[in-house]
Amino acid sequence: MAGTGAGTERSGTHVPGVRHAPVNGSPLRPALLEGERVLDAAGVPSARAEVEMLAAHLLGIERTRLVMVPRVEPSVVDSLGELVRRRAERVPLQHLTGTAALGRVTLAVGPGVFVPRPETEWLLERGLSWLRDRRDPVVVDLCTGSGALALALAHERPDARVIAVDNDRAALEWAHHNAGLRRELGDTPIEVVAGDVTDPDLLAECAATADLVVCNPPYVPEGTPVPREVGEYDPHAAVFAGVDGLELVPHVVARAEGLLRPGGLLGMEHDETHGGAVAALLHRRPTLTGVETHPDLTGRPRFATAVLSGQTGSAGSCSAQAVDELA
Repeated sequence: MAGTGAGTERSGTHVPGVRHAPVNGSPLRPALLEGERVLDAAGVPSARAEVEMLAAHLLGIERTRLVMVPRVEPSVVDSLGELVRRRAERVPLQHLTGTAALGRVTLAVGPGVFVPRPETEWLLERGLSWLRDRRDPVVVDLCTGSGALALALAHERPDARVIAVDNDRAALEWAHHNAGLRRELGDTPIEVVAGDVTDPDLLAECAATADLVVCNPPYVPEGTPVPREVGEYDPHAAVFAGVDGLELVPHVVARAEGLLRPGGLLGMEHDETHGGAVAALLHRRPTLTGVETHPDLTGRPRFATAVLSGQTGSAGSCSAQAVDELA
């Protein structure tokens, strides 16, 4: 019976992919329960899910595998307590883990860049559905922030040329960083462009070439109460857009009209109070047709789409000189 038992006691229970599973370590479950209690008392939504995500982050495993880790090194419990303390102070979960996901892409995020939200998944899915029967499409993501939409689209459509645009230097650095990470993982490189959506000449050399323009612009009216995670950590200019929150929408629509080829789609996220106003603006544009407002998962109006009218055909070319390729 040599070799049975003794080796396990010395090295701990082996769980593939788990760095910390020592037999004589600290129990994980009480730490999770305490973390849930602290976060719940601090008013953090989904406290149980968040403390589990923090623990999984520390252990380098998927959240679903926590059940396979009854014990951890005491240092892990200490680190989890510190992360829970910071989360209770409303530091965003994504800042603590350093990542956020959109579609099947995980992105680096942190101070200085807007954290992608789950509701933007709809815009990603609608864009992919629109591109389904289009070969070698051109896609432009305005107000790209971390590059989330652009990179998620490029991941699913390696044949696409994707151009991501933002006017904020910190956001561009995050987008550039994320683009580099995705390129190293084998995704088609995207082009990251420093540009302002209010500039009538933005990507002028790419006029009438895009099959899809997507945008998740700043759209919250100034003075609107927002969670601390948003108000204290997301860049102000990435969240708020004037008194009514509609300051940038006409510019987004105008840029999309110039960039889209006939039959191309504009997809834009907006505030839940803007459904009627955004739809009315789109309906007033004679070049746009098929205007629709779409709800999020809670049934609130959150997205608008419109198609550039005109006869579809071959698009022109988008000159490489039109972009500052940082990726």
